[in-house]
Parts: sequence; structure tokens; C-alpha cells
Amino acid sequence: MTTFAEAREFLLRHRTDYDAAVNGFKWPDPVPFNWALDWFDAGLATDPASKTRAALWIVEAASGAETKVTFEVMSRRSNQIANLLRVQGLKRGDHLLLLLGNVVPLWETMLACIKLGVVIIPATTLLTPDELRDRLDRGRAKAVVASQDQVAKFACLGGDGLIRVVVGATALHPGGLPYEAANDFPESFKPDGPTNADDPMLLYFTSGTTAKPKLVRHSQRSYPVGHLSTMYWIGLKPGDVHLNISSPGWAKHAWSCFFAPWNAGATIFICNQPRFEAKGLLATIGRCGVTTLCAPPTVWRLFIQEKLSDFKISLREVCGAGEPLNPEVIDQVKSAWGLTIRDGYGQTETAALAGNSPGQKVKVGSMGRPMPGYKVKVIDADGNPTKEGEVALVLGADRPAGLMQGYQSEGGKPGGDDGDLYRSGDVVFVDDEGYLTFVGRSDDVFKSSDYRISPFELESVLLEHDAVAEAAVVPSPDPIRLAIPKAYILLVGGTERSRETALSIYRHMFERLAPFKRIRKLELVTELPKTISGKIRRVQLRRLEHDDDRDDSLRGVEFCEEDFPELQTLKSKTAET
Repeated sequence: MTTFAEAREFLLRHRTDYDAAVNGFKWPDPVPFNWALDWFDAGLATDPASKTRAALWIVEAASGAETKVTFEVMSRRSNQIANLLRVQGLKRGDHLLLLLGNVVPLWETMLACIKLGVVIIPATTLLTPDELRDRLDRGRAKAVVASQDQVAKFACLGGDGLIRVVVGATALHPGGLPYEAANDFPESFKPDGPTNADDPMLLYFTSGTTAKPKLVRHSQRSYPVGHLSTMYWIGLKPGDVHLNISSPGWAKHAWSCFFAPWNAGATIFICNQPRFEAKGLLATIGRCGVTTLCAPPTVWRLFIQEKLSDFKISLREVCGAGEPLNPEVIDQVKSAWGLTIRDGYGQTETAALAGNSPGQKVKVGSMGRPMPGYKVKVIDADGNPTKEGEVALVLGADRPAGLMQGYQSEGGKPGGDDGDLYRSGDVVFVDDEGYLTFVGRSDDVFKSSDYRISPFELESVLLEHDAVAEAAVVPSPDPIRLAIPKAYILLVGGTERSRETALSIYRHMFERLAPFKRIRKLELVTELPKTISGKIRRVQLRRLEHDDDRDDSLRGVEFCEEDFPELQTLKSKTAET
């Protein structure tokens, strides 16, 4: 029987040997296991080598204040919170909405809920009252732990019987309880029974690219154990200081600001900034000795607008996740720091299921190979193997520990598996060495003149232009071609949304893209619609094009290829479709 500790040690031992890790790794057996009690408390918080090490290190950029909490102290504090919640009537299987920013009580409460067997519903503090009501109702929350600045959102929600615990309470609604009351509770905790592998642990609302987010249900096994693969992809080791730039309430925060670092025995590092500022964050990364960094492409694009070589760093591993990274970002970081950003891939529904792991050949533009413990197939619509198709996970005896239990129904039960495969909805190209290259979401890829168009491929070319900060390519209806590629472009600060800028971008594309792939329209905008987790909402831009809505606030200055007679010379050099 393989235990959690054995599986972890195996991956740490083969941290840079991908073949050995893939061929020899076995998921821990699905036995009763409570990660917070059996690993965090019994391992990290009691081991002389780790218990006095910082489990969490928070830096406040505005004030310069710093907070460090050791594994030993975090264990005791989470026990107090668990005892507080238990006295309020929370028991195994109850649901709790967690509405906190990057403050110490977030980590204490997460651990406390895992110990109790209470199901956590992480939520962003940016939720509106209506969105909050939806999460309380569909999430069937019995309790909420929120910061004082969130309390006003509950005023019009009713919620009779809802247990309300307020962090930093200055004013409490009837029935409210100050979080600090936990200080009076015992520092030891005894569970009410064993924690089974399939006991529910987390409910995540998806990022909202659809009208009504789905509820993704994870078990006491799927995220704690499943994120051994995320630990492996990032390349974490005991004693690392790990910074992941992600907001609470989203799955990537649990990936790399909770489970993966603490699976490794690393310090979770947080830098709270009132407003994101690349220069200040880069300086903090160097000053505090951060060793591993994971950031979304948006952040990496802001980083490379600074002179990276001017910043002294202690980084060993740098990663990107959320959306695929573009080659020019990878090249600039490599040139400045001598480090290659290693892309990884997964979903709210999974842990890291593919990635470029440490020590392996990185193919620029590829998101890597399947992680240990994941059997990945690339299939067509009929389920047949193909070079370009949908990412699918093999289930049955090969079901990975890091896959969700299912999408929770209105009745509170997770949906069952659909046959022998889990279909991700993401389209990739797989080469002969097993490297996966992202093509797009199955609903983002479109056809133009019967050619298959990958928005990501065109966006990568656009981002090579010096004036382009971000871009999103969507189909624009066309009477002849059915649809033509159109780009919504956010320019680098200080660049005018002018005809000259548009012409420069068109010339850039003409030199780098085959005629059938060329972007026929572009719109220079002041913002791109994004989910709260930072992903561009292409579905919203597609709707703008479909409805031909010219009054929307997202609209910018539009240019068509036909507006530029200067392009005719370039056109004549290539065959038009």
C-alpha cells in the first residue's frame, strides 16, 4: 500500500527525472486520510526540521509590515478555529463560505474546516451581493467566515440561521461572532471520527465565463493528494519560499498558495499590494529571497515591461499558468535571468495534469507533458486518438487522484463520470514526443473559409509586436468566409490608438502569418473583458461581434484590412484565399 508520505518522497527524489517519475509514481491508496491532521499536524508541525519554519509569510507592500507564522503555530491556531466552529454547531458535511483576502485567518480557517470535515466554498471578496446570494443558496452554506469590510453585503440577504464569523469585527450583525473569540478555545483538537477519501472537502464555483457558474466538487483526497502533481510541476522542495500570484476564491489559489507548497514543506509567500505594481513586487521578490514563482501570463507581460536584469533575485524555478504563455515572454525572462518559464496546465476540475517539469527540455509554446499519475489522451469528437483534439483523462483503474468528484447538482450530489474518459473541453496538438501545445477551448476555435483557426496562435504573433500588451482573437461574421479573424488589442501604455499603429500591426502580421490565418479586422481598445481570476472573456467579445453592438463600453477604434492600400504590395507577394 502506498501512503501519502511515500508518494511525496518519491516525487521529491525524482524531481528532475521525468521518465522515472512517470513510470514509477503511484497515487496513495484511497484510505481514510485527513491531510490537515495526518500530514500538516502530524508531519510538518511536529517534525523538528520543519515545525519552526515559516509556513506562511505575508508582506504588506503599503506599510512594509510583515507577518510570519510557523507550521507549529499554524497547527495550534487552526485547532482553535476548528473548536470555535464546532461549538457554533458546524459538523462534518456542513458547508462554509470563506470570504477573505490574503490574511492569516484564511489559511487557519481552511485547515480548521479540513480537520472538521466541513466543506469549504472559497469566494472572492469582489463578489456582488447578488453573486453572494447565489453562492449561499446553491452552495447550501450554513456558515460564513468573512472580513469586516464584507459584512455590509449580507445586510439585504436575510439568511436566518446563517452562522457569521467576522474577522477584525468592529460591528456585528445579530448573531455575528468575532473571529478573535477563537483565542479562548483549546489549542488541541480531536476529530469526531475518521475522514474518508471520498468525503467532500471543497466546492468551487467556476470562473463565470458562462452565465451561471458550475459547482465543482472536490474530495478530501482529490485536492490535497492530487496536488502532489502540482508540487512536482512547480519543482517545489522543503524549505522553499514560494510566491504564487493568485486571488483567494479561485482554484489556482488552492493549487499554489495552499496544497502544493505545504505538500513540499515550503513557505507560502504573499505580497499584498493595494494595486498591482510590477516594479515593487520584483524588488520584494529579491529582498525576501523568494525561490519559486508562479504567475499568470498577464503578470509576466507586466514584468517584462520592466528591466528585469536590474532586479537581484534568488529564484530557482519560474512557472506560468492560467492561460498559455507566449514565446516572446519566455525569451525575455530567459535573457534577463537565465531562467526558463515552465508552463503548466490544469483546470478547476483537476490538479496540474500536464506541464514542463524541472530539468526537462522545454519546447517554447508547449505546455509540456502529462504529469505523473495522469494518463492523457488526445481525442476527436468520436473519442478516437488524433494529433489535434480534446484533452481527455483516462478513468476507471487509471482515474487520477486529482480529478474532481463531479459537478454538484442542485440537489447537492456530484454528477457521475461520462463513460471511460473525462473530457476537458480544451483542444491541443500533441507531437511525437508527447508534448502538448494549446490550441484553444473547444468553443474558442473557429473556422474561416473552412480553415480551422486557433485564437491562441494568432494572439501569440500579435504579442510579438512591441506596441501590443494583450490581445484576444474572435470570429467576426462574414458573408463570404462565414467568419474572419478579428483581434481586440490592448496597447502598451503611451501608444496611440492611431491609424499608424494599426498599420504597423497589420504589417507585422503579414510578415508572419499565412494568408488564410491573417487577422482581417482589429480594434484598439482601452480594456479587455476578464473574469475575476484574470482570464480574457472571449465569449463576451464573440457576442459583441455577433450582435454588432457598437455602443458597448468595450468598443474601441476599429480598422479593417481594406482601410490600408499600403498593404497591397505585401498582399501581392502571397496567394490570397
